[in-house]
Amino acid sequence: MVEREANVVVDIAAKIRAIPDFPKKGILFRDIMPLLQDAEALRYTVDKLAEYAVGKNVELIVGAESRGFILGAAMAYKLGVGFAPARKPGKLPWKTVSAEYALEYGADSLEMHEDAVRPGMRVLIHDDLLATGGTAKAKCELVERLGGVVMGLAFIVELVDLGGRGKLAGYDVFSLVKY
Repeated sequence: MVEREANVVVDIAAKIRAIPDFPKKGILFRDIMPLLQDAEALRYTVDKLAEYAVGKNVELIVGAESRGFILGAAMAYKLGVGFAPARKPGKLPWKTVSAEYALEYGADSLEMHEDAVRPGMRVLIHDDLLATGGTAKAKCELVERLGGVVMGLAFIVELVDLGGRGKLAGYDVFSLVKY
């Protein structure tokens, strides 16, 4: 294991690549893969997201397919809590609940195992990106339908102009980088 220098600060925005016209014309995709490939940036990002969760006494991190799995699981490990995936329909092998949502470029739905969240469980929701808020709102609905309490939502990137934070009114929302 390599120890890192204390007080290291990473410019997260510098590690995020902008890709025009992906997945379709008119969309500017914010690609976090360069951030994930940089060990120091990855560690710094996980640390900053986990710092947000400290004091919320969360018991579970919920991350959405697919990039929400990556840092969501790392945050859960760092915080010593469980992780539950929210997946595309038909990908989970057990009994599920589902929620539909609108994307800036279409519509979709997410599913979770019906036993992923216990009643009263304190849950932090994570995804790489907050855009229109549809995916995040669907995850909140799933957690609450299962009896959980959403303690906050943590994102790497927030696309402010798309108004996703407004769709999440009443929830504590945190993002590391805003465009």
